[in-house]
Amino acid sequence: MRGPAMNFEQAVAQFDPVLGLEVHVELNTETKMFCGCATIFGGEPNSQVCPVCLGLPGSLPVVNGAAVESAARIGLALNCRIAPRSRFARKNYFYPDMPKNYQISQYDEPIAIEGYLDVDVDGRTYRIGIERAHMEEDTGKSLHMGGATGRIHGADYSLVDYNRAGIPLIEIVTKPITGTGDKAPEVAKAYVTALRDLLRALGVSDVRMEQGSLRCDANVSLRPSPDAPFGTRSETKNVNSLRSVERAVRHEIERQAQILTEGGTIVQETRHWHEDTGRTTSGRTKEEAEDYRYFPEPDLAPVVASEQWVEQLRATLPEPPAARRSRLQEQWGFTDLEMRDVVNADALDLIEQTVTAGATPAGAKKWWLGELARRSNDTGVALPDMAVDAAAVARIEELVATGSLNDKMARQVIDGVLAGEGDPDEVVAARGLVLVSDDGALTTAVDEAIAVNADVADKVRSGKVAAVGALVGAVMKATRGQADAGRVRQLLLERLGVEE
Repeated sequence: MRGPAMNFEQAVAQFDPVLGLEVHVELNTETKMFCGCATIFGGEPNSQVCPVCLGLPGSLPVVNGAAVESAARIGLALNCRIAPRSRFARKNYFYPDMPKNYQISQYDEPIAIEGYLDVDVDGRTYRIGIERAHMEEDTGKSLHMGGATGRIHGADYSLVDYNRAGIPLIEIVTKPITGTGDKAPEVAKAYVTALRDLLRALGVSDVRMEQGSLRCDANVSLRPSPDAPFGTRSETKNVNSLRSVERAVRHEIERQAQILTEGGTIVQETRHWHEDTGRTTSGRTKEEAEDYRYFPEPDLAPVVASEQWVEQLRATLPEPPAARRSRLQEQWGFTDLEMRDVVNADALDLIEQTVTAGATPAGAKKWWLGELARRSNDTGVALPDMAVDAAAVARIEELVATGSLNDKMARQVIDGVLAGEGDPDEVVAARGLVLVSDDGALTTAVDEAIAVNADVADKVRSGKVAAVGALVGAVMKATRGQADAGRVRQLLLERLGVEE
């Protein structure tokens, strides 16, 4: 698959990009949007279905009140106005993973309208206008078997899993995003990142992009100058990682610029994103709203939101993530770079919980971004999903800070906790992890290290103090890592008659 010849810098020098981002969010309600079926991810195919979500004749939908509440809270957190009256509509189109041949959605009367979300890129704040946030149900999922790519082209046959059909879904649609220039890809990524953080703080979704519970459709168009009419847009569907959002927008800008400079025209269409190549390919011609033949859903009453109910929900909103990060950074004394590392590692909540459990911010950061992050990378288990909690990390840090453990022993405690051997104190007791700091016990090991490594000892005596590290290592080895390294160093220098 050959990419465009025009690079990104050339493209944004000739054209002004305009973005539009549509994000679908699966809510984490226990039951589906219009029936009582479970919403558990990863269940046996077609094990969580009923006549309602399959659209069988005679079945009638019932609105999930918890989903409506979540939708309104999302709207409020996005600074939207909650409509006093919203209603559902039928969006008609045929897809094999759409068992009713229509999707219950909202069209001309969504629950939340006219909001915004501020995002920061390289020190500049971009206000992203929110056109609407509306409720709908998710579709099922088609699985194309036998082909090399998992897509329908080249597949031998297809299977359909309807477990996802009817999962509560919120679609958040931005207004056209202009004025981003060469920062368009970064702004798109920053917006989805900020939105993900906000939804997580609200507790309305697990926002796992890799599982499809948060999916971004990236609309991109180009125009010759900022005062020209909008160009024809393409819509890259279901981009499922933050990095891919940035890459997809960048690629579409390059691709469209290449076509336009060669005298071609942009086709209004959906496009597929290919993670492996960093390219998009044509999907289907993009339908207009009238093609869906919307009409009011006759089996559902309008959703009426009283002012009192809206204000009750507003009172439940959490501290905005950006404000929370700024507050914690100031409290913890972290630099901008340290805070960025914490956020990128998805460790903000973990460190806050560990500090609340008694650890210092520096100690909590040391373990979560050091030893535990390394193990997370090695095992492929996300940091928040590791089998160690904030209380355990706080206790380990306390044992180190009070001199009961050294770092090496602390790592052994982490081994035990992750292996299910109990809490840190139980692991310490079971493994006999006791830090040896008694001078009487250490002196023998120190004298042996000096005797066995006489040449090193002479170097230290001659003024090469750094060489004492080798002797410390010998003592640590002899004590199986259970000696107080600091005290060992002091004893070695005393025995060698060296002052620092």
